Amino acid sequence: MSQSTILLDTIQWDLVVDLNGNIAVAAEPYSLAQDAASAIRTFQGEVYYNTNYGVPYWSVILAQNPPVSLVKTYIQDAALTVPGVEQAQAFIQSITNRTVTGQVQIADNTGTVLGAASF
Repeated sequence: MSQSTILLDTIQWDLVVDLNGNIAVAAEPYSLAQDAASAIRTFQGEVYYNTNYGVPYWSVILAQNPPVSLVKTYIQDAALTVPGVEQAQAFIQSITNRTVTGQVQIADNTGTVLGAASF
């Protein structure tokens, strides 16, 4: 199953254009990593058509200062919502000044590591 997605700039998290001026598209495996990063960056309640979707940053992670293991679980669960992502392992670099940074390594159903999604 091949999946593509709109390519986003890794710094601004905004659209990128290709050499012809068209909106650029990313293909697998990069598209899976980017989609996982987007899922991880989504705050619960932010998606108006499904307010249960996303990570509970405001209500749990940033409000209650939970154990790092719980933060990892929420982030891994978000990555696993992306079709084609079968495994996810989170690595937290820091939780400082209400900012969580790290990466999630993702793998497909064969166990092949497809890339890392930064957050």
